[in-house]
Amino acid sequence: MKITFTVNRRVEERDVREDERLLDLIRDDLQLTGTKEGCGEGECGACTVVIDGKAIASCLVLAPQVNGKEILTVEGLAKGEELHPIQRAFVEKGAVQCGFCTPGFIMSTYALLTVNTDPSDEEIMAALEGNLCRCTGYAKILDAVRYAAQLMRQGND
Repeated sequence: MKITFTVNRRVEERDVREDERLLDLIRDDLQLTGTKEGCGEGECGACTVVIDGKAIASCLVLAPQVNGKEILTVEGLAKGEELHPIQRAFVEKGAVQCGFCTPGFIMSTYALLTVNTDPSDEEIMAALEGNLCRCTGYAKILDAVRYAAQLMRQGND
């Protein structure tokens, strides 16, 4: 099946199988390996991408479902060598730990901060509830999201 979609502001046309997962299309075909496979069941958030503005577990989406959609992966946030404020905040606040879950957290944060640049802690936790980290108690991640929100409010995006 032939589909057309946009990924990281680039139009792509691909032949996909009806049962092919978006996660596999992103990692294997498009070579965008920042998106990770953790559980493969939509429970851990490691494979989170933003589809038409919403944070979605790409392991639960079939590739044909993204026909005509706009997808953003962690690779699409930076402008050349310049990190997006969210990426920068995660690094500066030490919220990266082993790094495996970080792309998913960053994409969930992006989806939140594009609609709410001043979220409460409760709103942050709700936006991140589908993302799991096995390395930390989440304090540094929450600090990073708060800092990213501050950077974005200051126009550093």
